Amino acid sequence: MGVDSFLVKPIFPTNVVQEFERIARRNHITKARERGKAELAGRRILLAEDIELNAEILMDILSMEEIQADHAENGSEAVEMFQKSAPGFYSAILMDVRMPVMDGLEATKAIRALNREDAKTIPIIALTANAIDEDVKYSLQAGMNAHLTKPVDSDHLFQLMGELIMDANP
Repeated sequence: MGVDSFLVKPIFPTNVVQEFERIARRNHITKARERGKAELAGRRILLAEDIELNAEILMDILSMEEIQADHAENGSEAVEMFQKSAPGFYSAILMDVRMPVMDGLEATKAIRALNREDAKTIPIIALTANAIDEDVKYSLQAGMNAHLTKPVDSDHLFQLMGELIMDANP
């Protein structure tokens, strides 16, 4: 019948994109224009994650690409760490959305409001178990550049980080 795949309801934007990418790979379809991607090895990332086990797993995943990660246990700590760092010290921020003290949405707004140039341009990627359209909308409205659901697909994370870092530093 010509059907390449199917999606199970409820349909989430991230699932649609991932399924299109899977179909393209399976059918050997290449992108019309390959998007630029920054080298990730040697980059420093700020990881805001309140659950220690999740933070350890993410830090292990990041180390696979030789990315150095500094861990903040909540949004308030992430804002403080970013604020105390030199401009350009961090290449991106991975921000859990649901955290104690200050959640990821509030932390992102606080970082974007800082009076320094990199606060406006640093890629901030939401990490959350919530994948409904409304959660994605809140993340983007708070100033995040992208919204990934947990568990994180490492290949997708690295591709997205490379693209966002490249876009932030033309």
